[in-house]
Amino acid sequence: MIRAKVVGVGAYAPKRVLTNQELERMVKTSDQWIVERTGIRERRIAAEGEVTSDLAAHAARQALARAGVQAEEVDLIVCGTTSPDMLFPSTAVFCQQKIGATHAAAFDLFAACSGSLYSLSVATQYIRTGQAQTVLAIGAEILSRITDFTDRGTCIILADGAGAAVVRPSTDSSEILDIQLGSDGQYWDLLYAPGGGTKHPPSHESVDQRLHYVRMKGNEVFKVAVRTMEEATVAILDKHGIAPEAVDLFVPHQANLRILRATAKRLKFPMEKVLVNVDRYGNTGAASLYIALEEAVTQGRLRRGDLVLMAVFGGGFTWGAGLIRW
Repeated sequence: MIRAKVVGVGAYAPKRVLTNQELERMVKTSDQWIVERTGIRERRIAAEGEVTSDLAAHAARQALARAGVQAEEVDLIVCGTTSPDMLFPSTAVFCQQKIGATHAAAFDLFAACSGSLYSLSVATQYIRTGQAQTVLAIGAEILSRITDFTDRGTCIILADGAGAAVVRPSTDSSEILDIQLGSDGQYWDLLYAPGGGTKHPPSHESVDQRLHYVRMKGNEVFKVAVRTMEEATVAILDKHGIAPEAVDLFVPHQANLRILRATAKRLKFPMEKVLVNVDRYGNTGAASLYIALEEAVTQGRLRRGDLVLMAVFGGGFTWGAGLIRW
């Protein structure tokens, strides 16, 4: 089987910064309360008129440039998002048009915050089976557009951003070793956005009832997130006979600092081995993992040969873990 590797990563964060101090003036909360419960100090918010595919295109162009790949060489674009430009066409198709990937097939996938690792998994399989030579995997969100800024439980967390990875066949020691995914629909009502689909189609009533915004039961989500991320990472390490201390960097979905710390503690990972940027970007959903990977590369925290462990968790619930030999 052909081996797959990440040959370039990119990220994009909107220019506008929304601080905790600004949120104090919008909803009943405080900087201290937000930091203690989430670790978030600021997050990025898309500009008026900016859409999800705009963010995706920025990240995609950067990833392609760093990989030394032309847009015309891309065979497939797969975009994880929970906040698409519109119901259809897909955000991936709009991104394809914007970057000039004229020979690429393109589609979206919905796995909430796990959309990053889910899209990377799809990219990996296309390379491994020889169905594609160059795949652009993207995670992009404008979650602020589906955030209820009267709900302090969600508006302090959700944010906007995009990230991308270029995946190609590997001819050296670098490789996406494995990605394991999971889901359990019994937890759907702990984190969801009810409006806009066939269950609650758009109407005056759905708008009045604020059904088009994210709803979350935070305490319950926390418990399941920590447990499933731990189980997923332990399972993939055990499968490959890898001890936790052999991991050079742990890159988790940036949902909440308390979740990251609790997961690291359960796995016995020292926090200096955990990539954390949730304090500056908030929870960017399907973009989160890619933004974190890009930061790890640009900060010099990832070097050739390093073993990277990834873990994600999202509404559905969905989750996953992955291993990369960088």
